[in-house]
Amino acid sequence: MNETRARDEICRVGRSLFERGYAHATAGNISVRLDDGFLITPTDACLGFLQPNALAKTTFAGELISGDRASKTLALHRAIYGSAGERTRCVIHTHSTHSVALSLQAPSLVGPCGFAELLPPITPYFVMKLGHVPILPYHRPGSPEVPSLAAAAISQYGRQGLQLRALMLPRLGPNVWHESPAAAMAALEELEETAKLVMLNPQLVPLSASSIDELCQAFGASWKV
Repeated sequence: MNETRARDEICRVGRSLFERGYAHATAGNISVRLDDGFLITPTDACLGFLQPNALAKTTFAGELISGDRASKTLALHRAIYGSAGERTRCVIHTHSTHSVALSLQAPSLVGPCGFAELLPPITPYFVMKLGHVPILPYHRPGSPEVPSLAAAAISQYGRQGLQLRALMLPRLGPNVWHESPAAAMAALEELEETAKLVMLNPQLVPLSASSIDELCQAFGASWKV
């Protein structure tokens, strides 16, 4: 994806998320990895009213090249890109209502790597499109400690053969990533809608181990019970 298209896609995706209630006010950010650096939404920007030329462009080291001042979460985005593999080209962070609401509750699910996890495997598309969503320890927005925690979680799940698509920042919101802005947006939507189902039905029954194994075999889902 060239830079011009990437700028347009960030604005299109931001506007779509804002208009449908997945993002609000100036909460959230979107980045894209280019061949020569990163594009990221500016600090305190509303995702619904982004301007292509105002997006911050930085070097891979995070130094501003052009545009407005980059979001303070750039360091976290850079850590995700560095840990999630070369095919990861977009990271999205929002303060999506149902995901954040779940993170306010005491964690009741522990995943295969020992992390508390946000969501149980209740629908096939959650398992297929997202997989495990570990919850990181709480830190303030923009904390310099979070990038290393995120990178460690991605690496730890990877050693178990599990590819992560999302991490949850408790009391703040999810970070999701994928091969394009459109794919990352779809992953965020799947996460938030699954969180909504959990909030609506606290007595839910997860998919059985055999059903999850079938999804892994048929669709390459990344899940361990």
